[in-house]
Amino acid sequence: MHVIPAIDLIGGKCVRLSQGDYQRKTEYHDDPLEMAKRFEGAGLTRLHLVDLDGAKAKKIVNGDVLKRICSGTRLAVDFGGGIQSQEEIEKAFDLGARQVTGGSIAVRNPSLVEAWLAKFGADRIILGADAKDKKIAVGGWEETTALELIPFIQGYFKKGIREVICTDVAKDGLLQGPSFGLYAEILQELPDLKLIASGGVSCLKDLEDLQKLGVYGTIVGKAYYEGKLSLEDLAQFLEN
Repeated sequence: MHVIPAIDLIGGKCVRLSQGDYQRKTEYHDDPLEMAKRFEGAGLTRLHLVDLDGAKAKKIVNGDVLKRICSGTRLAVDFGGGIQSQEEIEKAFDLGARQVTGGSIAVRNPSLVEAWLAKFGADRIILGADAKDKKIAVGGWEETTALELIPFIQGYFKKGIREVICTDVAKDGLLQGPSFGLYAEILQELPDLKLIASGGVSCLKDLEDLQKLGVYGTIVGKAYYEGKLSLEDLAQFLEN
């Protein structure tokens, strides 16, 4: 299982939100590149980088941070937030992103995502499927749609998508454990999906339990920043 640390950006700085609420934000004083280097030093190979300013602006805002991390580390960066057009996805790849995560755009403009799959290949596009009560949530989670989570993922699986980051909004940033039941349900329906669990990880046991469940990867954010999981813990988990 891949352990994928997350760096969320506002104004070029590392932040964490609780349940996607921009009003409930914690800012960390570490430079994002230094943070990324620490993850790389612990043996982690991937990074989930989210441009929260970009998500609001509907275009890349923190591109300079993306470029610095991609040129300053060997981490395979998946980048999300504000990628709503052909121009923006090409910009993300030009700045060094290995993969791009599309969330709201996959709801609002499926034909564009299909064009990306055809042009760049399924291995470079990750579907962001954020769920509130098993319904897809978009626009920084401010809007819940009528789309059912599992049929939504199934539709994109048929179109070629293989990697999906699924966040249960109810769990995110609360350090109360991941949505094990939800992930088990998704994998039962789609056993070949590379499912990346996101939200709620609070300790090493959560990682072990997610691995037993068969998820492909797990995103770790607040648990690390709040000192619940150390880099040593993550390195030890990877070794085992």
